[in-house]
Amino acid sequence: MSHLVQRCIRGIDTLNQWIGTTVSWLTLAMVLVTFLIVVLRYAFDISLVPMQESVSYMHGLVFMLGAAYTLKADGHVRVDIFYQCAGKVGQAWIDCLGVLVLLMPVAGFIIWSSWDYVASAWEIRESSSNSGGLPGVYLLKSMLIITPVLLILQGLSLFFGKLMAALGLDSTQAAD
Repeated sequence: MSHLVQRCIRGIDTLNQWIGTTVSWLTLAMVLVTFLIVVLRYAFDISLVPMQESVSYMHGLVFMLGAAYTLKADGHVRVDIFYQCAGKVGQAWIDCLGVLVLLMPVAGFIIWSSWDYVASAWEIRESSSNSGGLPGVYLLKSMLIITPVLLILQGLSLFFGKLMAALGLDSTQAAD
């Protein structure tokens, strides 16, 4: 059973690592496209709505798809009042509790509250309201479902990894 859990943890971690690493390249693309927008606007008096919207799309994707990667990398902000004083086992229990009490309910609520909104966008294949804007706004709105699903998966990975560490079943997670 422990090996199955560890394989699932590795699979989820690998997925979110790949997504986070891949989406991080959008930050470079945002800089380059923004530079191009400025050059076109001020040097040639050209303004392209799709190019401007693409920066907003990329920005949203970086944050939405990077959330689970950030959780995996332990990069989220936390209140360390009790956490820093606890030992490795205590920290593992606090992490487990945080996943169950905070992460899962919030992610579930986001999915529940966004479902109709995203479904409506898909139903009409929503595109930009700006003239000449980008199509596929419904795809971007889908991140409201995809992001919490990735967070739930990463939360499960974190929970089971920390639970195994707290119970002394896996020494690799206790060191994280």
